[in-house]
Amino acid sequence: MNFIDRVDPQLRPGVDFLLTRTPPRTTAELAAFRRENSARVVDPPENLAAVVVVADHVAPGRAGTADVALRSYTPARGRGPWPCVYWLHGGGMIAGSVAEDDQYCMRLAESTGAVVVSVEYRLAPEHPFPAALDDAYNGLLWTAANTGVLGIDPDRLAIGGASAGGGIAAGTALMARDRHGPALRFQYLLYPMLDDRQTTHSSHEFTGIPSWNRERNEMGWQCLLGGDHGTGRVSPYAAPARAADLSGLPPAMIQVGELDLFRDEDIDYAARLLRARVPTELSVYAGVYHGSDGLNPEAAVTARMVRDRDEAIIRALG
Repeated sequence: MNFIDRVDPQLRPGVDFLLTRTPPRTTAELAAFRRENSARVVDPPENLAAVVVVADHVAPGRAGTADVALRSYTPARGRGPWPCVYWLHGGGMIAGSVAEDDQYCMRLAESTGAVVVSVEYRLAPEHPFPAALDDAYNGLLWTAANTGVLGIDPDRLAIGGASAGGGIAAGTALMARDRHGPALRFQYLLYPMLDDRQTTHSSHEFTGIPSWNRERNEMGWQCLLGGDHGTGRVSPYAAPARAADLSGLPPAMIQVGELDLFRDEDIDYAARLLRARVPTELSVYAGVYHGSDGLNPEAAVTARMVRDRDEAIIRALG
């Protein structure tokens, strides 16, 4: 069976949409292609605006790094202190924005009863590694230092992200452990981008498919790492799959699709977390490709992924 025949039938509309797009052939085209999609921000529905309060913040730069823009999403019902999910958007390291994830973060806050703090990290290739990681970690430090302002319980802080944001979240969790930074109760990694080496079976299996594929992934990593890409000079904070020691990390949930380029590196990372005695839940969804949840929000498998996510976050944060 080819890729399209293996896709869950309810996820086919997303594939049909992707097939209408002209495939990017260069890093510049890929960045423009991804950023064009990121610019299409849809206003949240009124029912969400009524139950989630949105506010913008700025975390001052530390040690010569840039200021970091943050946006918080706070449940309008009930009283804090609330648990918190510190969120990193996706975009292949080269695109995405806080605004693009507005609806996602509002729904996450509403369904879990947590404050969500989303980070506007700098993008490659204009800002290669470690710019995004610096922004993510500095924003996390600011969030942990301003729990009173945000109405957050400092003992119930989680980190999460999707795709590239999942990789940055995993790298930030590693850095927080190594630097004795904010204590994280949980890490939620949605089809995270973890390994620049592309040596797994799935990284070779999904070449030329209409969703995020080997060629686009190669360009994304090249934009982030430049000449270090694929060498022994790559930091595990950039590509967490390279980390030799995963012990002492917060409990994790990893979700990935059967038809996702990142499937095998995510499975490998989950297995290594378990071997390091980090409580870890791994879910692999049949017929699901990278980003299908955003393209097909009404599909039954998307609803199951969201339900599994919410249940895991609520269990972890109490």
